[in-house]
Amino acid sequence: MSPADHMLVPGSDGELRCWWGVGDGDYERYHDEEWGFPQGDDHRLFEKVCLEGFQAGLSWLTILRKRDNFRAAFDGFDPEVVAMFTDTDIERLLGDAGIVRHRGKIEATINNASRALDLIDTHGSLAAYFWSHEPDRPNAPSELATTTETSVAMSKDLKRRGWRFVGPTTMYAFMQAMGLVNDHLEGCVVRDRALVARRAFTAPARSS
Repeated sequence: MSPADHMLVPGSDGELRCWWGVGDGDYERYHDEEWGFPQGDDHRLFEKVCLEGFQAGLSWLTILRKRDNFRAAFDGFDPEVVAMFTDTDIERLLGDAGIVRHRGKIEATINNASRALDLIDTHGSLAAYFWSHEPDRPNAPSELATTTETSVAMSKDLKRRGWRFVGPTTMYAFMQAMGLVNDHLEGCVVRDRALVARRAFTAPARSS
């Protein structure tokens, strides 16, 4: 038995999945349709990195169930719009029971929107920046990591650029969420789907 075998659990259809992706419909859909699949849209990438920051100290299911509220509150996570948020918007967000009302995380999201625009200026897109950090790791993990050399390096670089709430653990969760790594365990019914999606995906290059 491989180290990953005990971490595979039957889902609602009887197929084996990563242990965390079963037992709740929202989790299973997220595990099956998003997690580990390559993402190249800047708004969705900005959303993912922001929501991973909001998740710190909370369960991901809490964030997942509030995601539509977050999208409405932050104008679809369009960094050009969010970067223009004012103190009035901060007070609006602090009064929004549909999201996580944490002043530091809200202010960090607005700050990070401006920093995201800087990255778009220098790299052409957020996608080009994040995909430039794709590690070479063809094998499935035997257990889920929480940080890697790549997540530590990306965290340091983003902090140097003025980003907040982008620690190494948060960045590795983001890497998993956006498909920069495929951490579906060997034997998970979704792992091969994510691999096929990655092979079909063309990672954007930095603009010259």
